[in-house]
Amino acid sequence: MIKITEQASIHRSLETKTIEEITLLINQEDATVAYAIKNALTQINALISNIVEHLKNGGRLFYLGAGSGGRLSVLDVIELPTTFGIEKGIVNTILAGGVEHLVEAREEMEDNYMEGWDRLQAEKVSSKDIVIGISASGTTPFVLGALEVCREYKITTGCIVSNPNSPIAAVANFPVEVITGPEFITGSTRMKCGTAQKMLFDMISTTTMIQLGRVEDNQMVNVLLINDKITDRAVKMLMNKTGLTDYNEAKKILLEHGSVKLAADYLR
Repeated sequence: MIKITEQASIHRSLETKTIEEITLLINQEDATVAYAIKNALTQINALISNIVEHLKNGGRLFYLGAGSGGRLSVLDVIELPTTFGIEKGIVNTILAGGVEHLVEAREEMEDNYMEGWDRLQAEKVSSKDIVIGISASGTTPFVLGALEVCREYKITTGCIVSNPNSPIAAVANFPVEVITGPEFITGSTRMKCGTAQKMLFDMISTTTMIQLGRVEDNQMVNVLLINDKITDRAVKMLMNKTGLTDYNEAKKILLEHGSVKLAADYLR
């Protein structure tokens, strides 16, 4: 396979450029990412459809990754219980080196071929679940080894990669190949590949949660009331949905029921 992600940047002599020149060039490169994702929408839709199916049937989603992509998946997973009111453990990340070492960037762990599968086993992964490997190169041993064993056990897999015809895409049931091209700094896949991965995590989790009924209209009706800002937002949401005009009454009902969804259902 050809590793496009490792090909030389088209931008030369970066150390001679001004701040204004550098930021303009980076912005121009970043503008291509959304188009690369658009080209992969058919693959993305197939993957999301299968995630929704597995979660509706009581399964879990596991992101499996190393480096920038793995760490970005952690950020997405952290947000979901608060934003959509889902139980912790429904969407998870298996990070090379462990989520507890998130800020240490233990990049050497991505070369461990069996660690990913061992970590999935510790979570009692089964055929009810779906596992998505994240690898810009499409060759990361930590991801590849786990997906290959998942295949043996008939566990559904997907992947997010940035090179065509990669080993990881070949073993995944639902591959997503977002080809973002050479990076601004040669091989620095935290840049365009990382931007694409963040956009994909947003797209996958948001679409999945909508399909699971965790959003009504365009609102987070199941948001957890964890601080004053979110509670205030939820009170106003409840008032807008139900016609209540007294803020304090709406807040009292909201807090009694724990979410906009449950409070609105009660008032109906």
